[in-house]
Amino acid sequence: MNENLFNSLNLSPEILRAIEDVGYTEMTPIQQQIIPLVLEGGDVIGQSSTGTGKTAAFAIPAVEMTEPTEEGRTQVIVLAPTRELAMQITDEMRKFSKYKEGVKCVTIYGGQNIALQIKSLKKAEIVIGTPGRVIDHIHRGTLKLDNIRLVVLDEADEMLDMGFLDDIRYILRCCPEQRQTLLFSATMPTQILRITQRFQKNPAHIKGDDGQTAFELISQFYCEVPQSKKANSVMLLMEKLNIKRALIFCNTKQMVDVLTEHLTENGLFAAALHGDMKQAVRSHVMKQFKEGGINILIATDVAARGIDATGVEAIINYDIPQDVEYYVHRIGRTGRAGNYGAAYTIIANRGEFFSLCDIEDKTGAHMLPYELEGTELLPDDKIRAFNNAKSSHRKPVVSKGGASPSKYKDNPSNVLISVDVGAEHDIRPTHISGAIMKYAHLKKQDIGKITVGDSESYIELSPENARHVMKSMQDATVNGFLVVFKAAEEPKTKSSSAGYRGRNGGYRRRRK
Repeated sequence: MNENLFNSLNLSPEILRAIEDVGYTEMTPIQQQIIPLVLEGGDVIGQSSTGTGKTAAFAIPAVEMTEPTEEGRTQVIVLAPTRELAMQITDEMRKFSKYKEGVKCVTIYGGQNIALQIKSLKKAEIVIGTPGRVIDHIHRGTLKLDNIRLVVLDEADEMLDMGFLDDIRYILRCCPEQRQTLLFSATMPTQILRITQRFQKNPAHIKGDDGQTAFELISQFYCEVPQSKKANSVMLLMEKLNIKRALIFCNTKQMVDVLTEHLTENGLFAAALHGDMKQAVRSHVMKQFKEGGINILIATDVAARGIDATGVEAIINYDIPQDVEYYVHRIGRTGRAGNYGAAYTIIANRGEFFSLCDIEDKTGAHMLPYELEGTELLPDDKIRAFNNAKSSHRKPVVSKGGASPSKYKDNPSNVLISVDVGAEHDIRPTHISGAIMKYAHLKKQDIGKITVGDSESYIELSPENARHVMKSMQDATVNGFLVVFKAAEEPKTKSSSAGYRGRNGGYRRRRK
């Protein structure tokens, strides 16, 4: 018998029948290694790139080992970082428990009706949830973990990044000592290793593919485009390649909304997905995308966790991911289940190119240049707008700049540049200085006085640094807002206007 086949495992007829309905026959490498270990009662650390069948690797044995109970004793609990991933896992669990009567799977997460969750938990053998809502039910006494046999931590590194470390520890301490614990993580930072040492018993460390299998199925390209035509270049790329179904990633919620509006205004069926949207709306968007009612989904990294829609032809990175691991998760949304896919990363300035090189170095990915012909004929984008913010009518906030303010004090050669965010957008001087240090790579002491007005702020810099900031920060964000840095007009606030007169080379200079 072929050892790669699911029917070679010691699984019940009900589970095998459900697996057959799903269309699975042969196991992926990580499934072949993990499922037998879990069925034998062992703890596991699973390290594998997305799209390799990781969910089924724990869902199948979890359903197999769950026993129907009249009173609905919870025996399996799965923790996931986001609602979307929790819902995806639940869908998988229900597929495999289809013929196992009396086994019920329930999803719990924030934003969902708590009364309905409490009712569902009364008869739930398998619970999948986000850490915060799981703890909420533990405190309410509506989720009891006394009979837990198996705990699964999915995408543990992401839960760590989202600040769930203490929640995870608390939940694990609430579970019986005699249990199995499975942990899945793309990376293994020190804090994750400490969790395994504290809460797992001699776990087997399984590396399904060392992160390379997904890359082998995905052709990866980068496109260099003019900064001013970045959004229109995305539409041109989709037109040139005849891409019908795509997932586009942005780094901020504001950019997701702005780009979605731009594409829909130009006749494309696009929808946004990010954390500020109500859960009912997010669920509807995902349903529409899976069913083909929407063919372009524009999302942030966190909101896209758990997206498992088939037939995604291409991943487009509108923004360079802020973390290397995000790149792996992003492109893993195509090239799934043995199918080939493509990923395109849009490059619009030198800083983004260097970030791309860093991704290649750290992941081992090889990206080919894709020459997008016709960008010079495109009109400039008209999307430099951010979300509406209510005016807070705050007084202007002034920062004295970096560690060496004397460098800027009454220096006649200094100039002013402006940025189109202020107190109305909850901006503080540290937000602006932090963005300049991040994108323009200036040191703190190179940044002079920062004055925050109602809707516009002003930064004092040397002429050389001012030119550098305006050039290198053409697609920068400040506290999540897409912004424009430019030569300053006369400041509109009393506190910032005194002492600035005249114009020299397009910049406002301080008087001697």
